[in-house]
Amino acid sequence: MEFQSDLTREISPQRKMGRGKIEIRRIENTTNRQVTFCKRRNGLLKKAYELSVLCDAEVALIVFSSRGRLYEYANNSVKATIERYKKACSDSSNTGSISEANAQFYQQEASKLRVQISNLQNQNRNYMGEGLGALSPRDLKNLESRIEKGISKVRAKKNEMLFAEIDYMQKRQEIDLHNNNQYLRAKIIETERAQHMELMPGSSSGGYHHHHHEQLPPPPPHHQFDARNYLQLDASGSGGGFQSSSHYSDKHEHDLPLQLV
Repeated sequence: MEFQSDLTREISPQRKMGRGKIEIRRIENTTNRQVTFCKRRNGLLKKAYELSVLCDAEVALIVFSSRGRLYEYANNSVKATIERYKKACSDSSNTGSISEANAQFYQQEASKLRVQISNLQNQNRNYMGEGLGALSPRDLKNLESRIEKGISKVRAKKNEMLFAEIDYMQKRQEIDLHNNNQYLRAKIIETERAQHMELMPGSSSGGYHHHHHEQLPPPPPHHQFDARNYLQLDASGSGGGFQSSSHYSDKHEHDLPLQLV
């Protein structure tokens, strides 16, 4: 009860209403001060660890208690971090020299890039056949070999593209011819079907008219006949039938024969 009353006196009235601000001053009660130290120390070590892991920072924490006990945390080592700190503090006075060194480095890099750009421009002019007076025979020979290699690569690429285009056009032409043949075949079948329907008897088109205008075979003539093609009646009535035309003509030479139709 005495501990709670002392802790209550050290905390401001806002603390009683919830999580709020407390008065930052030395805790007079020894027990309360020790409890607060343990809690705050653990929280500080935890925050240092989280900072080193989350942000990949080099952290070193050193804490001495009121009794002289040492508490430390470092993700690398406390000694190495302290040496780095000393070096950073000593180098802070030489910031001007560091900036000058950086400027000199960038100037050197810029000069190198300008030289490279100039060389590339000269090579481009040489490839175009310009500025060849300063080149030696060996340089001219090397330039010629490089140009020939480049031309051979360009021609190979051009031929490859042309062959691919020709192949594509041939396939496309074959497809077009096949489609045209299919279309013409369908039209021929349709035309033949229509003609067949016109030639059928009783069709509504001109087939009936064409059927009645067909030529009939001519009738046989009546004034010419062969006696062997006809059967004659027997005048005597004997035999109960017909007699041949030759026998009938012997008896009745001047009579007309009877023609069976």
